[in-house]
This record gives sequence, structure tokens and C-alpha cells, in this order.
Amino acid sequence: MRSYSCKTKEVVGEYCRNARGLALRLLEAISESLGLEKDYIDKALGKHGQHMAINYYPPCPQPDLTYGLPGHSDPNVITILLQDDVPGLQVLRNGKWFAVNPIPSTFVVNIGDQIQVLSNDRYKSVLHRAVVNCDKERISIPTFYCPSPDAVIGPAPQLTDIDSSTHYRNFVYSEYYEKFWNRGLTTETCSDLFKTSHP
Repeated sequence: MRSYSCKTKEVVGEYCRNARGLALRLLEAISESLGLEKDYIDKALGKHGQHMAINYYPPCPQPDLTYGLPGHSDPNVITILLQDDVPGLQVLRNGKWFAVNPIPSTFVVNIGDQIQVLSNDRYKSVLHRAVVNCDKERISIPTFYCPSPDAVIGPAPQLTDIDSSTHYRNFVYSEYYEKFWNRGLTTETCSDLFKTSHP
């Protein structure tokens, strides 16, 4: 098993704290853009949760025959992605996949399914995938910001009052998370399973 220095742990810890701070600022901005109180989403998430992954995609001589990660939307609230200079992230738009080319010293921010639900479809989670490169390895570090498992998620009442339609039923986040993983990664969002009968 590989050991890591205390310095490495400190750097990772500081990165996680700063990523959390960025996520909270973004959620405040999203709340305000929806006409909600600045801390609405913060409160809706309960105790919050945060996960980080380090993805390594080795070079592949036949990249068209494999995916680094199949198409999916993120089940969490928001994802902050740090990627290297090797392209690999793609998003689905109008039935076609488009590359999101890396820009140095920037993050890619993905809206997750929970923001789509909380905003009553005013914000949309993005279907995305990762593809491999035939010549170069690729590394990405996503930080997933989540509700606590017992948080009750549903459209903000202030947003359903505007057009008298509620697109999603209320649910406990742990229920959503379980359904997401049980159905596997697909090019349909898990949020469809929680829609109401309203058009």
C-alpha cells in the first residue's frame, strides 16, 4: 500500500476546504438567481456531504471502442471538476456530444440533478461523459457536493407558486441516490423517476 506524506494530506485537506467554500458560494448565487433567499439551498441540503474522486484514464489505442465513463448526469447538487490539459469531457446537446476543452487554471462546474429538482426545472443537470485519448493519459478530480442522506428534496414552493406546477415529488436524498446506482449510468437522468404527473 502506498503511503502519503503529511504535506500531501495537508494539501488535499486544504483543497477540499476551498472546494467546499466555492460550492457554497455558487449555491448562494444559484439561490439568489432563482429569487430565493440566499441560504435557501444551503438549508435544504441538511448537514451536507462532500466527496472527491481522482480519475485516471490511461491512453487507449482504440478510443472509439471504449469510454472512460459512460453518459450520465450527476445525482448530487453540484460538481466542481478540476481537469488536466488533455481533452476528455463531453456534454450532450441536441442529441450530439460536444467536447469541453480544458482551459488552464479553471474549473468546470456541473449542475447536478438535485439543483434541477430544487429549481423545478429552471436549472438543468447536464448529461456528460468522459472519453479516453489514444496518445495521452488523462487525470480529472471531481468534487461532488451533496445533500445529507436524510435531507428531503423537492421543488422550492416559491417556484411552484409562479406557474402552479410542481414537476417533482418530494423525496429523501438517500432514496434518490440508491435508485441512481441501482439503475446504473445511463443517458437518461434519474430525476425522471421522481416526476409528478403534471406536464
